[in-house]
Amino acid sequence: SEAFALAEKLGLSHQALFDVASTSSGQCWSLTSYCPVPGPVPASPANNDYKPGFASTLMVKDLTLAQDAAKAAGASTPLGKHAQEIYKAFDAAGNGGVDFSGIIQHVRKLTAT
Repeated sequence: SEAFALAEKLGLSHQALFDVASTSSGQCWSLTSYCPVPGPVPASPANNDYKPGFASTLMVKDLTLAQDAAKAAGASTPLGKHAQEIYKAFDAAGNGGVDFSGIIQHVRKLTAT
């Protein structure tokens, strides 16, 4: 989502970024199955107002479980902690039922400031 928000600011099309990222080190299941912008992946929730899909509230639950496990193991997971904080804010803003890829809406607001 951050990469797509950046691409938008730079004037790069969603399709161009998808084409590069999906065939390079950025390739991952969440990009090729749940692309956060409409267009590149027809079955993505982004093409259906971010419904249905894996709800953001479930992402918060999973990220919290991961942070609990990290704490119990004495492991440092600062990126995971930050992701948890971002998703918690998205969820608290009333987006708990929105697909997790809808986080791009929150990221866009962060970059607008």
